[in-house]
Amino acid sequence: MPEICRFLGIIIRMFPESGIQHHRPHFHVKYQEHYATYGIDPIEVIAGSLPTRQHRFVEAWAELHRKELMRDWNLLISGEEPLPIEPLRQ
Repeated sequence: MPEICRFLGIIIRMFPESGIQHHRPHFHVKYQEHYATYGIDPIEVIAGSLPTRQHRFVEAWAELHRKELMRDWNLLISGEEPLPIEPLRQ
């Protein structure tokens, strides 16, 4: 499962899911024992949940990197590996 970014204990991944047709661009987030899936356009939680603080960090990061997220999505659906994206800076 390709990791595209890591910051403040948050891990962002984007990967193909075998046998599932993707209808909406999205990415997966892990923070400790919490998991969430975020849609890219619009940036919103579509499954799972994170603590409020980490959710806000992920939203801010995704807004800043929406173009790169879409680039990675397009790479992924064309069979290529997504590229790393810069982490959120404090």
